[in-house]
Parts: sequence; C-alpha cells; structure tokens
Amino acid sequence: MVRHAVFMMAGTLLSRILGLAREVLIAAFFGATKAMDAFNVAYTLSNLARQLLAEGALSAAFVPVFSQALTKSREKALSLARGTMTVLLFATCLVVIIGIFFAPGLVKIMAPGFDPENHSLAVGLTRYMFPFLIFISLEALTMGELNSLGSFFVPALSPAFSNLVFIVTAPFFAARFGVYGLALSVLCGGLAHFLSQWVYTFRLNAVIYPTRPDLKDPDLKRIMKLFLPYAAGLSLNQINPVISRMLGSFLQEGSISVLNYSNRILQLPLGLFVIAISQAVLPQLAMAKDDDEFIDTLRQAVRFALFVVLPASLGVILISDEFVHLIFVRGEFGGWAWSATSSTLAFSMLGLPGMACSTVIMRALYALSMPREAFKVTAFSVLSTAVLSFILVWPMGYNGLALAPGIAFTMSGILGLYYVSRKLGKPLNIITGKVFGNYLVALMTIDVAVMIYKFAWPYNTSGSIGIRSLWILGVIAVSAGMYSVVTKIMKFEEWQLLGQAFRRKKSIQQQ
Repeated sequence: MVRHAVFMMAGTLLSRILGLAREVLIAAFFGATKAMDAFNVAYTLSNLARQLLAEGALSAAFVPVFSQALTKSREKALSLARGTMTVLLFATCLVVIIGIFFAPGLVKIMAPGFDPENHSLAVGLTRYMFPFLIFISLEALTMGELNSLGSFFVPALSPAFSNLVFIVTAPFFAARFGVYGLALSVLCGGLAHFLSQWVYTFRLNAVIYPTRPDLKDPDLKRIMKLFLPYAAGLSLNQINPVISRMLGSFLQEGSISVLNYSNRILQLPLGLFVIAISQAVLPQLAMAKDDDEFIDTLRQAVRFALFVVLPASLGVILISDEFVHLIFVRGEFGGWAWSATSSTLAFSMLGLPGMACSTVIMRALYALSMPREAFKVTAFSVLSTAVLSFILVWPMGYNGLALAPGIAFTMSGILGLYYVSRKLGKPLNIITGKVFGNYLVALMTIDVAVMIYKFAWPYNTSGSIGIRSLWILGVIAVSAGMYSVVTKIMKFEEWQLLGQAFRRKKSIQQQ
C-alpha cells in the first residue's frame, strides 16, 4: 500500500503543479470577477455529477468487486469491467441530457444571489461543460481497473495530460470565445485524461471497451446494487460545495472565486497525499485475508496519511500569505483577492488532517460493503457542514465557509471509525495517546523552524519570481528537514514502512 501510494504521489505531484499553473493562467485572464464566479459555479455543477457517478459511487462499488474477481479469474474480471463500461456509458449520457435540460434550475439552486446576467452566463457554461462527465467517468473506470491490477503511477499522472491540454488550449480559446473558451478547454482536457489511461491498458493486455453486459452476472449485480446506495450517499456529499457557493453568492463580489482559488491550493496536498493513499489502500483492504490484516492495513493507512498531511497542513498555514502571493498575485489578481485567498487557505488547511482520515476511513466502509453506514457518515458530514457554515458565515464571512467543511469531515471520520470497529467487533486503536503526543512534538519543531526562517529571511514581495520561489522552496526544505530528523529520532513507524516498501520493490526488480 505504501509503495503504491508513493508512486501515485510522484505522478500526482506533476499533475497538481500543472493544475496550479492552470489556475494561475485563469487568474491572470479573469481574476476574481463575475465571469469567474459564473464559470466556477458551472464547473462545480459538472463536477458534482462527475464526483457522484465517476470518482465516487463507481469507484466505491467497482474496485472492491473487481479486485476480488481478479483473485479468481482475470478474464472474468475483464469481462466484468467491459460490461460495467456499457452500463456506465448509458448512465452518464442520461445524466448529461438531464443536466443540460435542468441547467437553469441547478444554477438557481447553487447561486441564488446571482443577478440575471450572471445567471444566464452560468447556465450557458453549465450546458457547455456537462458532457465532460462522459469522458471523466470512462477515465474513472479505467483508473479503477489499473489500480486493481497494481498500476498506480500512470493513473496518477494522467491528470497532468488533462491540465497540459487545458494550459495549451485555454489562451487560444479564451482569446476568441472569452470565458466560454475555458469550458471548451475543460472538455478537451477531460478527453485527454481518459485516453492517456485507456491507451496504457493495451500494454497490460487489459483493454476494456463496451460489450453487451451479462445482467445475470452476480458480480455485475453486486456492483449495481452497491452503486445506488453509494450514489445516494455521495449525492449528499456534493451538497458541501453547493452550500459554500450558495452562501458565498450573498457575500461581496469575488467571494466564490477566492474560495475556489484557495481550494485549488488545498487540492495539492489533498490529491498528492490523501487521494493517493486512499486509492492505494482500497484494493488492499478489499483483498485482506482476515479482520486482523484489515485492521492493520487501515491503521497503517490512516497513520501514514497523517504522517505526511499534518506537516503539510501546518507549513501552508504558516506561509499562506507568501504562498498565495507567489502563485496568484499578478494581472487582475489584486490586494483584496490576495488577502482573502490567503485567509481562506489557512482556515481550509486546518481541516485537511480530518479530511485525510475521513477519506481513508470511507474506503474501509466501501471495502467492507457497508453502504448504509457510508450513507450515514456522509449524511452526518453534510449536515454538520451546513450547520457550521450557517453558524460561521455571519461572524467570519468567507473564512467561515472555508473552515466549516474541515470540522465536519473530522467529526464524520470519527463516526466512520465507530462503524468499522462495530462491524469487525474489535478495537482499532488508530490514534493512541502516545502517537498523538509524538505528532504534537514533531509539529512544534516545524513551527519553530519556520518562524526562525521567516525572521532571518523575510519574504520580499517586490523580488523577482525566482527569488520568491527560492524563498518558498527554502521554507519547505527547512521544515521538511526538521520534521524528518525529529520523526526519525522518535522512531516513527512510517519510516520503517517506507524502507520496507522500497526494499521490496528492489527485490522484485532483481528477481
């Protein structure tokens, strides 16, 4: 699991860097404006369907069943994947048609504070981008197949092709079609995302394509049976971004955009570490031989996620102003956007550890085929986010909307652990008092190191981009170095896992 997660992190790093470059390009062209608010609402709507059908319910239902089918017969498993692709194509095409037809109502629900002009723009952009769901759903199915076959680097790298296509095409399209050009670039990127993985399946002799599904196949029936309750639960989860944009539409102009910009930075550690670990651990959990192996894998996955996420969260919080200045401050992105994005980023990062734990724990529920409990955890998360958002938005504004989801995810993760422990009938002992204390000491060293660094070498806002980039890299190097030294001295288990993972990889290559 650790080895696969590390490979995914390596591939995801390039993808996230290009993703940030994409946001820099968008920010330079459109800044934090009404047009960008409309684009972000439209993009969120297309992503809601994507995360619900493709990266959410499909992955949760398909990967455990496909992984278990692989242990019995490779050909039968591939046949299952091909039949699933046919069902998926039918479902996504239907959702796209419905989404295009109901676009005005969807935009009204998500952004009730938009004026008629902005509402009309958001509706048009939504209709242009909804077919994105078809490409990205096929990508998610292919990624699930590759992950189950032990291939993680290429699926992690494929978003880089999507972002690269967007970066290359966006200036051309935006110059000719304005903000609608961004929608066209999104579609081109989605197609590249799918094709980059599908082509790789030829190398593994595991090509999937639509075939007539065997509706009597018990594995296909199981996928479809699990899909609906997972989709129902994840549909609730997609209310979270709707809540922030709905409330953000009543705040000052540009509030939705700054939340989106800070979320894009949040996605860097979230995708680089959390998603990589959770995707790597799902097939391992599904193929666990007994409860003890399942618990050990889950415990190691959660602790490994915290091992890498906690220092990243604290580091970004400590340099949020400087990091946002380096990434975004140029062109139409001015002082207010800089200040607002920095503050929302800091509050968002407070919730990243909770998001990490919750994401991994949800994979445990999927591997155990517990759709009812997964639905309850998701519903609790959504309800908590809604309540906290309404409570925090009035005294804190957009900062409250940034903080609420992290708190909610933390609480839902605890609830998920309770359900897993009850199912297995054994204590999980994920985070003990000793582990918590060790993390606290290690994080304090980062805090001290960054404070000394900032005092000795202040960030120069008027310096060249090279000097400012070196400043950020210096902070990362100093804090990562201190964290590594302290955690090794304290004999964190994660260093042993990393060593074992790479020794095993070397041994396999020698054989």
